[in-house]
Amino acid sequence: MKVIDTIVLILIIIGAINWGLLGFFQFDLVAAIFGEMSTFSRIIYAIIGICGLYSISFFAKDKF
Repeated sequence: MKVIDTIVLILIIIGAINWGLLGFFQFDLVAAIFGEMSTFSRIIYAIIGICGLYSISFFAKDKF
C-alpha cells in the first residue's frame, strides 16, 4: 500500500497547487493543460477528489 499512498499524496499536492493557483491568480492549471471542463479534465478532477477521500485514511494509520 505504500506505493498507492505515495501516488495519492502526489495527486493531492497537485490538486492543492491547482486550488492555490485558482485562489491567488484565477488560473486553473488543469483546465489550461486539458481544456475547460473537457472529459479528460473532469476525469482528473474526479481522480483528485477520490484521492482526497482516500487520504482521510492517513489519519487512522497514524493512530494504530
